[in-house]
Amino acid sequence: QTNQARAPDCFPQSTTPQMSRRPPVKERTPPPDPEEQERKEEEEFRTGPMAVLTDSVRDQTQILINCRNNKKLLARIKAFDRHMNMVLENVQEMWTELPKVGKGQKKAKPVNKFRFISKLFLRGDSVILVVKNPAG
Repeated sequence: QTNQARAPDCFPQSTTPQMSRRPPVKERTPPPDPEEQERKEEEEFRTGPMAVLTDSVRDQTQILINCRNNKKLLARIKAFDRHMNMVLENVQEMWTELPKVGKGQKKAKPVNKFRFISKLFLRGDSVILVVKNPAG
């Protein structure tokens, strides 16, 4: 008698070693046609979420942008790309600050602040929300 462990009969015994099994080969898809890709991108910019930006550039209407730094920008878009990087003009930046209060004093009321920026480049990863200005 030997002290070798044996697998129970409920597990099928493999006749081929595990290393010889290969995953199925995936077929490579051909690279996309540049003209077709450009046509799809243009269609997406006309009808998809980027349509707000496209319409604003075409009609020179104002948009309101909510940014990650908790500031709002009311501006006109001069140009943009698929990453939502934007060149903005006549920018009104708005935010709220809480004044610092000393010990034993009452809570201070929030103060709304704003500033004007004539031209601004906004990186797309800081954009949370873009809305058309209903006032025009």
